[in-house]
Amino acid sequence: MTTTIWPCLAFDNARAMIEFLTTAFGFAEKAVYAREDDPTIVEHGELRWPAGGGIMFGSTGRDDSPFGTRPPGVASLYLVTDDPDTLYARATAAGAEIIRELRDEDYGSRGFSAADPEGNLWSFGTYRGE
Repeated sequence: MTTTIWPCLAFDNARAMIEFLTTAFGFAEKAVYAREDDPTIVEHGELRWPAGGGIMFGSTGRDDSPFGTRPPGVASLYLVTDDPDTLYARATAAGAEIIRELRDEDYGSRGFSAADPEGNLWSFGTYRGE
């Protein structure tokens, strides 16, 4: 399956967010392009979600464009997982801030929500859409 929608996020500390998202949620690092003169500034990065898809990201303040001046911590994302219980255990073991506990929903999904260290909200569940 080809990924055709890529949510794009802005991070104050892109390197720390790569570590958090791979450790806590199980993303896989695919690409990170940093400035040669300052490797802390990520111009473009990609993390892949194991069930398909992924996110793109870059450092905040990397330039004066609308992409470089976006604030961090304003995204809310939903990701499908077949095993929310194991992912919940992984996220809590990694110290993720759980904002909605693991639960069964009236519409048939099982999942939870967590905030990352920069304030983005990540919801994980079994619901795959209509």
